[in-house]
Amino acid sequence: MRYKLLGKSGLRVSELCLGTMTFGNDWGWGAEKDESKKMFDLFVKEDGNFIDTSNNYTNGTSEKFIGEFIKNDRDHFVIATKYTLTERKSDPNFGGNHRKNMMRSIEGSLQRLNTDHIDLFYLHMWDYVTPIEEVMRALDDLVRAGKILYVGMSDTPAWVVSQANAIAELRGWSRLVALQAPYSIADRALERDLIPMVTAHDMSVLTWGVLEGGELTGKYNSPTDEPKRSSDTSEKIKKIASLLMDIAKEVDGTPSQVAINWARQQSKNIIPIIGARSEKHLKDNLGCLDFELTQEQMQRLNDSSPIDLGFPHSFLSSDHVRGLIFGETFSKISI
Repeated sequence: MRYKLLGKSGLRVSELCLGTMTFGNDWGWGAEKDESKKMFDLFVKEDGNFIDTSNNYTNGTSEKFIGEFIKNDRDHFVIATKYTLTERKSDPNFGGNHRKNMMRSIEGSLQRLNTDHIDLFYLHMWDYVTPIEEVMRALDDLVRAGKILYVGMSDTPAWVVSQANAIAELRGWSRLVALQAPYSIADRALERDLIPMVTAHDMSVLTWGVLEGGELTGKYNSPTDEPKRSSDTSEKIKKIASLLMDIAKEVDGTPSQVAINWARQQSKNIIPIIGARSEKHLKDNLGCLDFELTQEQMQRLNDSSPIDLGFPHSFLSSDHVRGLIFGETFSKISI
């Protein structure tokens, strides 16, 4: 495992992040504590130091497990957790982006993780209600109090993230260093606005859903005893999975490894979050570190799942519009 700087910061994080939504079986499909520990130990053995969780994952069990696993060497690990999702459905203030829920949530996470600080604290999902100034000031208060070190956002529109960073920089508050969002060869919507936005703001993007819940592993393409999230998947997914299987044979790897490498080779600021329900599956995923895809293989994968960037991107990048803006000089300008 190699390391990357987390956005516009000096913090070094492993090039893959361990997702722990499967730590605990409170939701009926996760891993027991022993299996979770095996996955954690395997990730650490491969020099991984970046761990992702949330206050609501498996009803708090994920954070509790991590707290136990890191207690002998807390400062070695970069622990990311989140707040926003409700923990009491009948109470309007037990969920949301507002300061009251943030302060309540961080205390619960600190207790479950058995630590005095969180390395990276995410707003989990944008609620379209809370003023962005309230969010950014409250996050900065937590940084100044030493309870969190860095801040990020997850599952939030690009315009909100951009506004948040502009306000933070204007007022001298802690800026966002990371964004978390779904991204896979089958779902490239991130490329429209979010990836250009994080590049412009010098942020890292932590991508989840890289394997589409296992649908890109090929197990839906033929009969198998492997557990499945659903009974079937779309023909589009099966077609992409078939190509992943073909390329896996070329590189002596697996479809999962190819799908992860497709995502991490798209941009240097992408850090895939890999999660699994067993040590066996995590070991397979970590095998992506043993090779890189060629440009020809990347192009074949891109061609199998093209993305229409839509307006205004396709409009502004057209030869006609560039001619209207630059005349005949666009090709002479170094960009």
